Amino acid sequence: MSDVVRERVLWVHSFRLPAESNNAIKMEVGIEDCLHIEFEYNKSKYHLKDVIVGKIYFLLVRIKIKHMELSIIRRETTGSAPNQYNESETITKFEIMDGAPVRGETIPIRLFLGGFELTPTFRDVNKKFSTRYYLNLVLIDEENRRYFKQQEITFFRIPEN
Repeated sequence: MSDVVRERVLWVHSFRLPAESNNAIKMEVGIEDCLHIEFEYNKSKYHLKDVIVGKIYFLLVRIKIKHMELSIIRRETTGSAPNQYNESETITKFEIMDGAPVRGETIPIRLFLGGFELTPTFRDVNKKFSTRYYLNLVLIDEENRRYFKQQEITFFRIPEN
C-alpha cells in the first residue's frame, strides 16, 4: 500500500436503543443462618446519563457488618480463545452503608451515571471484542471478610438533543 498518504483516527457514534424489555433486577444472596439480603435495581439497561435506583433489604443479619460498597466495573475482552486478554477497571466505588444493619433495614441506592466516562456495552463484536459492565455489591464484616455479588448491566447511548 504505497499509495497511502496519511492516516486519520475515526470515531463512530452508534445510537441503539435497548430492546423493549427493561426488567428490574431482583436478587437474593445469603450465608445460611447468618446473612440474608435481597437487593433490587429499577432496571437492567441504562443510558449513559441515567440514574441507577435501587434498594437493599436486610432480611437476616447475624454477622457483624462493618460497611457496604457499590461499584461499577468495566470488563473489556479482546482476542479469541485461547489467546484472549481480559482487563477489568473499577469505574467508581461508593460506600453506601457504614455500621451494622439490623433485620428489616432498607438501604436506598441512587447512583447518577452522568459524571463517569462510560461507553455503551458491546457484546462479542466480530467475536473479538467485548465491553461489559457490572454492578458489584460488596459487604465487609468486622474481620475484613468480603461478601460480594455481581450483576451485569447494559449501557446504551441515546442521541443528545
